[in-house]
Amino acid sequence: MISEKLQIDSTWCLFLDRDGVINKKLNEDYVKNYDEFEFIGGNLESLAKLSLIFNKIVIVTNQQGVGKGLMKLDELIDIHNKMLEDITKNNGRIDYIYYCTATKDEESFFRKPNVGMALRAKKDFPDINFKKSVIVGDSISDMQFGRRMRMTTVFITNDLSRIAINPYLIDYAYPDLFSFTNDIIY
Repeated sequence: MISEKLQIDSTWCLFLDRDGVINKKLNEDYVKNYDEFEFIGGNLESLAKLSLIFNKIVIVTNQQGVGKGLMKLDELIDIHNKMLEDITKNNGRIDYIYYCTATKDEESFFRKPNVGMALRAKKDFPDINFKKSVIVGDSISDMQFGRRMRMTTVFITNDLSRIAINPYLIDYAYPDLFSFTNDIIY
């Protein structure tokens, strides 16, 4: 773990996982409609602050609930549209949402920890420099994704044992996005 404070400027890109970072993750289930979607406390404020710092903010999210037939693609898009509305109403910004609906068994190039979503983002936003990018996620696959692209990795967890098992993948760890935001701003 790196102990010095992360230095960000307006040329950096922020990659965010969705479930467990932006919204509450459901126990052994998937957020299948916006009624089940709940922002983690402080995150609308955090996203507004992060929008003032980062050049680009994109979400990269595995959504295998669609691939498993537990929800339809239209329902996922509806969740994302309503989430974006709420973020925008609160002065935040997300430049794009990349999602992969393939199941883990399909071994898709676009499913994290594979890097397909990062490469799509670079194609859409050529000014993204992965060495000046941060991935904030709550799973080891998010950290592997970031490490493969040489991003700074930020692990969201309250379980320190998860950090001890994978220290080479994790540059920083915070209990939530709100704490990360406050640390880089103040």
